[in-house]
Amino acid sequence: MAKAILLVIDSFGIGAMNDCGEFNPSDCRANTFKHIRESAGFLNIPTLYNLGLGALVDGMEAPANAYGYSALAHHGADTYLGHQEIAGSCPKRSNKRLMKDIHRNLAKVLAEAGYQVEYPWEDRPVLLVNGACVIGDNLESSLGNIINLTADFNRMPFHELKEVGQIVRQNVDTSRVIAFGGPYTTIEHILSVVHERNPGQWGVDAPKAKVYGKGYEVYHMGYGVNIDGQFPMIAARNDLKVHRIGKTADVLHGEGPADPIVDTEIVLRVLESSYLNEIEDTAFLVNVQETDLAGHAEDVEWYASLLNITDKWLSEFLPKMAEEDLIVIMADHGNDPTIGHSNHTREYVPILAAGKRVKAVNIGKRNSMADVGATFSEFFGLPATEEGTSFLGEILR
Repeated sequence: MAKAILLVIDSFGIGAMNDCGEFNPSDCRANTFKHIRESAGFLNIPTLYNLGLGALVDGMEAPANAYGYSALAHHGADTYLGHQEIAGSCPKRSNKRLMKDIHRNLAKVLAEAGYQVEYPWEDRPVLLVNGACVIGDNLESSLGNIINLTADFNRMPFHELKEVGQIVRQNVDTSRVIAFGGPYTTIEHILSVVHERNPGQWGVDAPKAKVYGKGYEVYHMGYGVNIDGQFPMIAARNDLKVHRIGKTADVLHGEGPADPIVDTEIVLRVLESSYLNEIEDTAFLVNVQETDLAGHAEDVEWYASLLNITDKWLSEFLPKMAEEDLIVIMADHGNDPTIGHSNHTREYVPILAAGKRVKAVNIGKRNSMADVGATFSEFFGLPATEEGTSFLGEILR
């Protein structure tokens, strides 16, 4: 029996990538870890430091485990795309599109597919499909990055919403299409919270749409992403149990237990309990999301406190790991809370691997985070992921 844990400390970058100027030139001074360490009143993360963070950022003596760092192969710095990459994909470069540019074509292809398509307002690029689903711009992400489908599940079940979403996905080249909804709202209420955030950007104000909470379901569709070539889906086809805990429950496709928890202490508690209770080969894909929320809030002290919580938990958990098991700790991008804005920053991310069979080795710079998904597939003896080069042979004794 073997178990492997992926623990993503969301947005814990360690320095701007060399190509950051192509993404956002002002972010070329970003360094999430360094600036938190310099600015926080109290940061105490000796476990992470000794696992290789100190060697990576301060040139300290190499740890007794494997460590390295990775570039982001996807364009930009995005949680969803970052996790698709980690799972074994190389997302295509997308384009920025607003509904005002694409609504006519979407209305045409949806009508040709047999759906009833209406414009609730003549002067707004917002579509109503089958009287149950509103298609508009995502108002919470970067401008032109995502198209949202928001549904009243009393009128359109989730499986049908996903079918509509797939048609939209096939006809737009935005980074993401998100289909979501709930049973405790109405289409009338969803329409009532449609507004214009920026000039020409029209969509549903998701937090006000009353879709979150009990019965809420969401389906993310990335551009140029083949989920069948990712570790979680490969695992599902080969009967390997996979737990998705935290934000991975929402952003990674797969089967098995999925717990979309946000609170860091609960995420780690559920991970530990699930790990100790499993008696078969199992993978755990876990995301500590609150660090990213702290970055968005530009709150250095909150970010530091979450790192402290995670580090203390690691110090207590690592000795409990069985002989044959593996844990990989990493990030998915940066989110420097001192940079002067609340958006993600394009940074290198640490890769720290530990376990009783893991040897002391520097795995160097990886060109894609997909190497982690490839490593997990090899660890369990599964077919290779679509992208990525496994480093398992480099790190195990």
